[in-house]
Amino acid sequence: MRPVTRNLLVAIAVIALALLALGALPSYLGSGDPYYLTAEPIETDEPTANATGLSERRYPYLTGAIGSDDGRSEPYLMGPYGLKEWFTHTPFDEVDALARRAPAAETDGGVRVERDGETYYVEVTQSPA
Repeated sequence: MRPVTRNLLVAIAVIALALLALGALPSYLGSGDPYYLTAEPIETDEPTANATGLSERRYPYLTGAIGSDDGRSEPYLMGPYGLKEWFTHTPFDEVDALARRAPAAETDGGVRVERDGETYYVEVTQSPA
């Protein structure tokens, strides 16, 4: 094998490993106060986003908040310098996705969601550690 070809293959392997590390590393990073997705039961006649058939794998924070006793999901810790948000799934992503599903259900800080006949007001909240 020619040295140029070998060096190119080594460079490609190093870049691939670096990208894999960037994908895995942010899940271990976390700092600051935790963010939670909260789901508060409400009664309303206003439009809601239908969340009945949503997957637990696609919406872990939403399903965690609705299924919990206190209406809060697992905590999400932001990473330093905003790096983690580029590579991981966040509760902010879920609220944005729900708002895109039903724009009329969006409110100032959250979205109204209906799941299995129950209506909830869902928003991201921050509370001290």
